[in-house]
Amino acid sequence: MPVQDLRAIAGKAGLAVLLLLAVVVLNFLLLHMAPGSPIEAMLGQMGGGSPEVIAELRADYGLDQPLPAQLGHYIVRLLQGDLGQSLLYHAPVSELILEHLGATMLLMLVALGLASVAGTLLGASAARRPDGLIGQALGVLSLAGFAAPVFWTGLMLMLLFAAILPIFPVSGMRDPRVTEGFWPVALDVAWHLVLPAVTLASVQLAAYARLARASMLQAVNADYIRTARAKGLSERRVIYSHALRNALLPVVTMLGVHAGQLLAGSVLVETVFAWPGLGRLGYDAILHRDYPLVLGLLLASAILVALANLASDIACRALDPRLRAGRSAP
Repeated sequence: MPVQDLRAIAGKAGLAVLLLLAVVVLNFLLLHMAPGSPIEAMLGQMGGGSPEVIAELRADYGLDQPLPAQLGHYIVRLLQGDLGQSLLYHAPVSELILEHLGATMLLMLVALGLASVAGTLLGASAARRPDGLIGQALGVLSLAGFAAPVFWTGLMLMLLFAAILPIFPVSGMRDPRVTEGFWPVALDVAWHLVLPAVTLASVQLAAYARLARASMLQAVNADYIRTARAKGLSERRVIYSHALRNALLPVVTMLGVHAGQLLAGSVLVETVFAWPGLGRLGYDAILHRDYPLVLGLLLASAILVALANLASDIACRALDPRLRAGRSAP
């Protein structure tokens, strides 16, 4: 990779670090300024506590100190790799995040791959005949995908495949009866993954299909496409070998943007399907006002989004020689 590309990527990485620091400070302040107390929520499950017990617990968790002092202590611990102790699970936040990270990453990557690949192919096919059946079907699909809330889609899929057509499991990540052998376990996880991944990909698929269609319609009118047709190349080869390469640039750029949306959608999807990922963990942490765990999850989410945007930028440079040369694509 050229030196100028490495410098550009390093510059973006530096900006990402500054953005993460701003996210840490903003999340900490907003969370601690919200009404309510994690100590009261914790004691509420046990029937309450005396003022002396509340004061002792606040001192144990450092909540009796001024807010700037709490923020300073948190940043110092964060720089040392310490995300704190969960008030709900009484375990290190970093261990809880790592324990649930794999399930969320699996769900996100499968949903993102399904939405981007299927949506791009559908949009490219619709661009070949904008007024054809595929193009009209794409319009209906896009309208349905954008209009339907993700939790409603999940509930409808659960109703269809649990009550009417009991094909796929609708809860959890694994069958506890399947415990031995790599392939049996992998197939069992994949079978449980179908409905959550399709649900999470439903809204994104419509967005990628419309974006790919618009990009392809713009690409097919370019000069190099007319030259390829003049050489006698088949329409299929012109579309999928020449036009699709440039049309992929907006799609790849959108991958990084949609990473944050997928994380937000995974909270609802994991809750509906009881998927043991970060979204379900965050839902429980918010309900119980588990400050350290919520802050750790927000930081992990911000890191994932920053890495996704950085990977998207690297992929765009690999696809477009103009970016590698230090010029902007038109």
